[in-house]
Amino acid sequence: MKTSSTPPASTTPATPWLEAEAFDELDTILDDLRTRYDETPQWEFCEGFMAAVICSRRPIAADEYLPVLLATPAEGEAPDAEGGSFASEAQRERFLTLWNQRWNEVATALDTEVDSLEDDNCYHPEVMDVRGAVADMPPEERAAFKGEELPAFAQVWALGFMFAVESWPEEWAAPRDKDAAKWLDGALQAVVAMTEDDEAAPEVSPLSEDGAHSTSIARLNAFGEAIWAVYDLRELWKTLGPKVETVRKEVTPGRNDLCYCGSGKKYKKCHGAG
Repeated sequence: MKTSSTPPASTTPATPWLEAEAFDELDTILDDLRTRYDETPQWEFCEGFMAAVICSRRPIAADEYLPVLLATPAEGEAPDAEGGSFASEAQRERFLTLWNQRWNEVATALDTEVDSLEDDNCYHPEVMDVRGAVADMPPEERAAFKGEELPAFAQVWALGFMFAVESWPEEWAAPRDKDAAKWLDGALQAVVAMTEDDEAAPEVSPLSEDGAHSTSIARLNAFGEAIWAVYDLRELWKTLGPKVETVRKEVTPGRNDLCYCGSGKKYKKCHGAG
């Protein structure tokens, strides 16, 4: 578990961090996917989903998780009429290039020892402050959002994370060890808390010093706890490793028992005769 006593790491990412332009490009691709499949998620949801897949107990391949996230066909498969699809192979390759770069950034950050959320090497989810962005709009633009339910800070990220957890429940089943199970439950509850609305009075702007107040301090603190929880989940499953399937040996009937095939004969006179 990451604690404040953990010494900071001095490592730096092997490749430059994705710039804002790269995230804009990812948004553009997702917007285009949405023209063919309107349930295509926003990037913030994808960001949370990615973090959960990286933390999963079993390594999950892209051909398994991308169809779940984007409803796109696996490589080489034909698009489903009711699912999503990339406009071209080039678009798919570009998406995967950017996706894999972000994947490596997140995995590197989660495998780096940090003692503060302010550490440049810490995992910083790419999230939006939708409520703050709307509050900063001119009154005439802000009026278009009147009555609309806007997501709380980092709520969409947490929903994406939990969507991945719920999509592979067997990989997130509680381990037999009681301490590990308690550790898992506590970490997941910290993320689940972020899927709820922030109903407290807005006190701060989470992404800007001079932005409109849109988030409670309690929400901001909970977000920090959720990030540490992701570190805990990564460490927990790396420590335990993939589940080992129990090999169950079939029970062989006694020679005088009825045969398992339902013939009514004794086993020794039927399938046990050989």
